[in-house]
Amino acid sequence: MNRWIWLLLAVSLSALLWAGNRAPSAPSAQPLAGQPAFSCITVPPASPVEPLQTEVPRRMGAFQFGEFVIEPLAGFSIEARVLGREDYRFDQGASLVPTDLALGWNAMAKPEVYRRLDISQSGRWYHYRWGSDGPPLPLDEIIRSSANMHLIPANETVAAALARVKPDQTVRLQGWLVEARRENYVWRSSTSRDDSGAGACELIYVCALSSF
Repeated sequence: MNRWIWLLLAVSLSALLWAGNRAPSAPSAQPLAGQPAFSCITVPPASPVEPLQTEVPRRMGAFQFGEFVIEPLAGFSIEARVLGREDYRFDQGASLVPTDLALGWNAMAKPEVYRRLDISQSGRWYHYRWGSDGPPLPLDEIIRSSANMHLIPANETVAAALARVKPDQTVRLQGWLVEARRENYVWRSSTSRDDSGAGACELIYVCALSSF
């Protein structure tokens, strides 16, 4: 009897691990009545230098995405080094944003720079600390050249690509900085690279993503 109990536990654990490693499914964008059509096609190209941000075309409006209404705030693209990754399953935004990536660009994309920092993520925040030798860069440059980014996969292809991203890779993504709303809940992206603290993270509806 004990053997069968252990077998059942092993099968159950394997099923849980398999489910946990699957890329989360992404809902599809649905137009809202009276709103211009939304499109992923007009996002700016990813820059290997630093993030690019563009205005939202007038013909593009808010749209329904699962239980959220998504409103584009700016076009956004970036090519950056992955400083850290944190997956979320149980907080109130997890159904929309399954993964945060801490990203670094310019000097913060160099391993000899960011590896001098102790980098971690928790509670939708990105944290860094340095040792007794001090920070590898002036603090304002670290702030301008790195950020925690909340990623909304626009479709199953993006969700699968995001599931494969690992720290120390370079990631290239294109999409939209957005505001997401549902009843009694608003999540709005920063539209600046110079801010820090609460509200400074980017909330990105990701239309295309690759890593290498």
